[in-house]
Amino acid sequence: MEITGAKILIECLKRENVEVLFGYPGGVLLPVFDALYDSDIRFILTRHEQGAAHMADGYARSSGKVGVCIATSGPGATNLVTGIATAYMDSVPIVAITGQVATHLIGNDAFQEADITGITRPITKHNYLVEDVKDLPRIVKEAFFIASTGRPGPVLIDLPVDIARAKSKFVYPEKVELRGYKPTYKGHPKQIKKAAEIINGAKRPFLYIGGGVIISEAAKLILQLAEKSDIPVGYTLMCKGGFPDEHQLCVGMLGMHGTKAANLSISNADVIIAAGVRFDDRVTGKTDEFALNATIIHLDIDPSSVSKIIEVHIPIVGDVKQILEELLPLIAKKSRKEWLRDVLEWKEKFPIVYDRDDTLGIPPQFVIETIHKLTDGEALITTEVGQNQMWAAQFYKAKKPRSFFSSGGLGTMGYGFPAAIGVKVARPDEIVFDIAGDGSIQMNIQELMTAVSEKVNVIVAILDNQYLGMVRQWQQLFYNKRYCGVDLSKAPDFVKLAEAYGAVGLRATKNKEVEEVIKKALTIKDKPVFIDFKVRREENVLPMVPAGMPISKMIDRSDLA
Repeated sequence: MEITGAKILIECLKRENVEVLFGYPGGVLLPVFDALYDSDIRFILTRHEQGAAHMADGYARSSGKVGVCIATSGPGATNLVTGIATAYMDSVPIVAITGQVATHLIGNDAFQEADITGITRPITKHNYLVEDVKDLPRIVKEAFFIASTGRPGPVLIDLPVDIARAKSKFVYPEKVELRGYKPTYKGHPKQIKKAAEIINGAKRPFLYIGGGVIISEAAKLILQLAEKSDIPVGYTLMCKGGFPDEHQLCVGMLGMHGTKAANLSISNADVIIAAGVRFDDRVTGKTDEFALNATIIHLDIDPSSVSKIIEVHIPIVGDVKQILEELLPLIAKKSRKEWLRDVLEWKEKFPIVYDRDDTLGIPPQFVIETIHKLTDGEALITTEVGQNQMWAAQFYKAKKPRSFFSSGGLGTMGYGFPAAIGVKVARPDEIVFDIAGDGSIQMNIQELMTAVSEKVNVIVAILDNQYLGMVRQWQQLFYNKRYCGVDLSKAPDFVKLAEAYGAVGLRATKNKEVEEVIKKALTIKDKPVFIDFKVRREENVLPMVPAGMPISKMIDRSDLA
């Protein structure tokens, strides 16, 4: 029996075990939504297509599955672009489905036509324009395979409306064969043996771990390696939760707003084991002064990331987990007391501290510490981008992988709230917080209606300083306080706004109120909660590495006093 392309698409999604679809309908998608009507796939109607992409992203990061979003042609498709680029930069597996005008109209500037495959080519692992309904099952199968294998990432399927209406027999492929796409999972044995010898002979080894550790489910092996051979560990923003923050070997986050202990440790190491990282500029700082005295061992599944920014000495291409399974038995059990003494001394000498006085507003760091205390570090945290993001990374002590979600590579303001909705949909029994700024929360604030309609209980902690805080901080430190384009003092009443949407709105203006409102928020069920924390207007994220400086040259409060 022949069925329509629209029904074929839904059947394909079911074969891929898709349980939820985030998106927004439109004219060319009507056949698809008509087929979706008879399906048991949960559809979540977002209030903007960007929100749909970020929800699919949050769903994917928190579940380890492929997230799926859908939007109509033209502006619907282009509204997905920011979310697709966010997923691409952070290696998140999503499949984005877009409607398209009929095939005979493509290229004629038809109503709501956009060349979305051309637009997204630089920000997807692969994309497809479906030209024959018979190809649709193969394309969907390949899309999910490509998105979830190797270094994960987004794949886009552009479906013209006439293909969605056309009929064909449904035969779903059992396997995928793609010539030229053969990700390497197993590391080279000689390289692994060589790496083990160098690690065993190191006096000051350092583990530098990134998002690939979480993606490959390698966190337990990293912990075993660190403990077996007394190796301190620092992580990137994308690997927050990949190593327990409160473990004695953890020195915290590396880079521009990392800890001094982490940056000094990697700068003084003689061997760096870089696992699942891409040596991004926020970690390396001035590249020609990065880890000059270290032999660098790089474990990564993406060969294009090896020696792209920093020249490495021993590359091992493959899945981080599989490489570590081969490497661990070759690592000697060692005690490195002198090296750990230096590292612990840096941790004790250079803690990240802040002034707890609330005369000029609540210290934002205090809000995050209180969230950590009241959730015992077990909450799932998303962040927006800017100061709120860095304070969350510095002060929320994560315990486990897939518990902290942030836009790292693209730095997308407006990511955190819709991502939190996706996280909560994937893991409904967990406590989910979005740490937000008063600027970034307004980027996708319309998704409050999505959360209310779907009864998604996420808590949004708004660090309300009435500024675009990170931009203001740079203008203060490097542009003589010439504040331009950063004043958000003309702002909505976030409590009233939440209530207008049917959510719960709370506010705190003093330290003593912080715990009270968070405890109240934690009692709310089946509704989103906005908490407006009136924080200090000109609080800065410190320490920091100024642009163009090596990461060993950090400035902190004592330098600005």
